[in-house]
Amino acid sequence: METSLFYNPGLTIGLAMAMGMIAQAVGHHLRVPGIVLLLAVGVLFGPDGLGVVRPDALGPALHILTGFAVAVILFEGGMNLKMSRLRHAQDSIRQLIVFGGLVTTAGAAAATHLIMGWPWRNAILFGTLVMVTGPTVIQPLLKRLKVKRSVATVLEAEGVLIDAVGAVVAMVALEAALSPAHASPMMWAWHVVSRLGFGALAGWATALLLIALFRVRRSIPEGTEKVFALAIILALFQGTNTLVAESGIVAVTVAGLVIGNCSTYVLRDLVEFKEELTVLLIGMLFVLLAADVRISQVTDLGLPGLLVVLTLMVLVRPAAVFAGTWRSALAWRERLFIAWIGPRGIVAAAVASFFAASFADKGLPGGLEMRALVFLVIAITVVSAGLTGGLAANLLGVRRPSQMGWVILGANALARALGKLLREDGQEVVYIDTNADHCRAAEADCTRVLYGSGLHARMLLRSEIDIRRGALALTANDEVNFLFLQKVREEVKEIELYAALQPPAEPLKSEMLHQHGAGMLFAQAVDVELWNRRLADKQVRLQFWQCAVAPHADAPGTLPLGTDTPPGLLPVAIRRNGTLIPFSDRTTAKQDDVVSFFVYEAAMAAGDALLTEKGWRLLAGPDESFFSTSSCHLPRTGKGATSTSR
Repeated sequence: METSLFYNPGLTIGLAMAMGMIAQAVGHHLRVPGIVLLLAVGVLFGPDGLGVVRPDALGPALHILTGFAVAVILFEGGMNLKMSRLRHAQDSIRQLIVFGGLVTTAGAAAATHLIMGWPWRNAILFGTLVMVTGPTVIQPLLKRLKVKRSVATVLEAEGVLIDAVGAVVAMVALEAALSPAHASPMMWAWHVVSRLGFGALAGWATALLLIALFRVRRSIPEGTEKVFALAIILALFQGTNTLVAESGIVAVTVAGLVIGNCSTYVLRDLVEFKEELTVLLIGMLFVLLAADVRISQVTDLGLPGLLVVLTLMVLVRPAAVFAGTWRSALAWRERLFIAWIGPRGIVAAAVASFFAASFADKGLPGGLEMRALVFLVIAITVVSAGLTGGLAANLLGVRRPSQMGWVILGANALARALGKLLREDGQEVVYIDTNADHCRAAEADCTRVLYGSGLHARMLLRSEIDIRRGALALTANDEVNFLFLQKVREEVKEIELYAALQPPAEPLKSEMLHQHGAGMLFAQAVDVELWNRRLADKQVRLQFWQCAVAPHADAPGTLPLGTDTPPGLLPVAIRRNGTLIPFSDRTTAKQDDVVSFFVYEAAMAAGDALLTEKGWRLLAGPDESFFSTSSCHLPRTGKGATSTSR
């Protein structure tokens, strides 16, 4: 028996967790796929390297630990799939899983049989192992690349759903290959269908039970909802596996899909918890499974092994995708990109390790070689997708533009007025509002508006918040504005945030905004409803003023106006580096900057006198007409600041 200091199950798990998190953190900063570093760390610290991570010390517990981790990972993956998006691409997804999976299995089996000379039994089993893709690789990649929604939906759904289907198919194929009885193909097909059906039914029922409990306040002690759900999901996984072998992976995927598409008060916290837990488990598993593979087993595959992987990437994957998306709504460029992105991930690695153990238990040859080839496929496809995905997306034109315009919560008159200025500058604007009158007014102004709550993730998804430059909260309710900014920050980490605050201008309010990384619109508290009435009564003009003096040293984030600024003078936007951006209390008006002001007619004279006294220069005098929020037949004024569109 091994007596090494590091031959310790607890130490192995602890080191695998720590090294997995460190590797993913380093990968994030280096902008390389985390799994590439995880595989390298597993080899470096495994028995063939420094020998500090010893998966063999876990014995049978490695398979149990792997099963639990995969259950959590696929449950989280299911929660991220939104039915509203799946319906639009359901034909492509269904065909890709069924026909694409068959083509992948057949193509991979033929390649290994012809190139490596494996017997058909082992070749077919290998084909079932690589029919899955890797959602744990695809989802971070898509977040970084920001490809079109139609493409991202298909890739995400394929990654999650085919993992569940592929794992069941692979396990049934293994049973058929190792079974001494020679059952008919129809019998084995029934095993696949029955396990998929039982798992789906069990997952659906368990999800409905959890949703019912979550919707009844205090039925679950406050603060324990997330761990309660985790415990139920792990019990679901093992329970369904006990009743019907290998149906658990389907059950947890379906449970995640159902829960993720139902609104409950705990859903947001549950998603965050599962995302963090998934990152931990992915790191641990890849380190353990990579450490469990001997380097000599991979190198012994030689050139034939590399040829098999290249055949899978260049011939089999494109054939599977084009067969699965035949007559779909996807353009040929989108189909070609999907064909190029086919990395394998944790499910393939986990099932391959189980295959190797099963072959060893039966005393059959080929199990270790099969696992080594699967890990070679994972390593090469992940590296290829990570390094060439961006180039492929650019060449094929499937990327969505980034930093495109603004999402504005509120379609009231003041919001539409600010939005019009941004649109005149050539920037895209999308409004979100639950007020039907505001939405109708926005439509009458020829602006794009989404009717619904900006606090719902699906509404932010429709606004394409992840490609926007910034988000503005312009309702008359400070609490709603704060919640909106918080929700946006949860969805997108790097985005400009602004919010209007109602008077009085309490320091605590602005401090809370700054803690969220947001600025206070107009650099002052504003009565939104008052300005809505002024705009509706045609009492607001637009003026452009150029800052001819340096800002005050005591207040570098504000205009040099002093405390006697008339309440009818509202700085709304500033032209900076040729682009118009909202004006806030975090904006420094530099010399020669041009600021757009909304001016209340009754305060026009006082405002003109004050700005002139402070050294500001009027570039475009007030028009005889009022400022209109209408964007119908909107002419683009370009980047100049000496003309206005009323």
